[in-house]
Amino acid sequence: MLKVLAITILGSLPLLPVAAVAQMVPSTCHAVAEAVPSATFVSMAKPTRLAQVGEDVTITYVAHATYRIESPGGVVAATDFAGMGGSPTPDIVTMNKAHSSHNTPFPDPAIAHVLRGWNPEGGPARHALTVDDMYVRNVPTDIRSYDGMEPDGNSIFIFEVAGLCIGHLGHLHHRLTDSDFAQIGRLDIVMVPVDGGLTMSQEGIGEITERLRSSIVLPMHRFSGPIERFLAKLPDFAVDMRDEPGFTVSVRTLPRTPTVIVLRGV
Repeated sequence: MLKVLAITILGSLPLLPVAAVAQMVPSTCHAVAEAVPSATFVSMAKPTRLAQVGEDVTITYVAHATYRIESPGGVVAATDFAGMGGSPTPDIVTMNKAHSSHNTPFPDPAIAHVLRGWNPEGGPARHALTVDDMYVRNVPTDIRSYDGMEPDGNSIFIFEVAGLCIGHLGHLHHRLTDSDFAQIGRLDIVMVPVDGGLTMSQEGIGEITERLRSSIVLPMHRFSGPIERFLAKLPDFAVDMRDEPGFTVSVRTLPRTPTVIVLRGV
C-alpha cells in the first residue's frame, strides 16, 4: 500500500527562501555552493528519509520529453506526461503547459497523482509530494507566450529518491537566476531539452548544464537536429551512447566524470 504525503500550494505566494523551504519539505538536494552568485553545485549524495542510499533507481526514455523514473520501492513517475508513460501505469505524472506534447487534459484516472507545472488559477504552482520512497517538488519558471514571458507558467520538477537528486528542466525558455539555482539545489542527474529552438538555445542549455555539473546528463526534446551539436557545448563532459532505452543507477554507481548518456530513441 502506497504511503502518501502531499503538499500542494497554488496561488500568488512569493518564492520562499531556501532555508524556509528546507523547513517545510524533506529535501536533501539543496545546494552545496562554493560562493554566490558564482555558485557551483557539488554532487554530494545524502541519505533520504525514505529509501536506502545505494539502492538502484531505473530511468527509461519513453518519448519526446518523457522519462520514467522507478524507485527501489516500485513507485513510478513519468515526466512531461502527454498520455504516454509506459507500462505499468505511473503512480505520478508531471506536466508542463508549453505544448500538447507536454501535457494532457485527460490523464488516465488510474494515475494517482497528476502534478501540473502551472497554476490554472494564476501564480506559481507549488508541489511537495511524497509517495513511499519518492519525493517530488517543483521550481516554477516562466514561459514564452503571445504577450511575452508569462511568469510561473511552467516548472522544473525534482525527484528525490534513494539518495539521488534527479531534475527535469521541462520546456525551459530562459536562463536561470541564482535564486532558481538555489531552489533547485544539487542534481545528480538532469534531463535537459536540446532542440535549441522551441525551448532555449543550445548555448543557454549548455551553460545551465555546466553550472549544475550533474554526474549524468540525459538529453531530451531533440527533434531532428544532430545530437553532436549539443554535445559540442559540453567539451569537458564524457559521452556515453547507449543502445538501450533505459538503465539503472545508484549513488554508488554515479560516474566520477560528468557524463552525457544518450539513450536509444533520443
